[in-house]
Amino acid sequence: MTISNDNPLLDEVRTLCLSFPGTSERVSHGAPSFFVNGKNSFVQYRNNHHGDGKIALWCAAPPGVQTMLVETEPDIYYVPAYVGHLGWVGVRLDRQAKWEDISHAISNAYLTRAPKKLREQITKQPID
Repeated sequence: MTISNDNPLLDEVRTLCLSFPGTSERVSHGAPSFFVNGKNSFVQYRNNHHGDGKIALWCAAPPGVQTMLVETEPDIYYVPAYVGHLGWVGVRLDRQAKWEDISHAISNAYLTRAPKKLREQITKQPID
């Protein structure tokens, strides 16, 4: 199921998220969210979450990546509410983030949350 929304940026995010094997979209906690195998959330699209004024993605991230990104580019990356303590990273879409960086964050999020069998489908090599 996709969420109806006339938002070109969300449409681009949606297209990328749903391009990975085993992904789906549904509203979770009031936001368009993307899942692996219908249960493991890997990206959430947030628009002014509780009045924070941010248009952003909340993305699962490998260990250590959140700290590195937030320290090196604090205008773009931040520790999001609720999932930040799990290592997720917020990506500000309203601060001229480069699509390459957004795409990389989404790809890393998928690889962080997807099971080995699905990761192997996109990496084309066995993952230990």
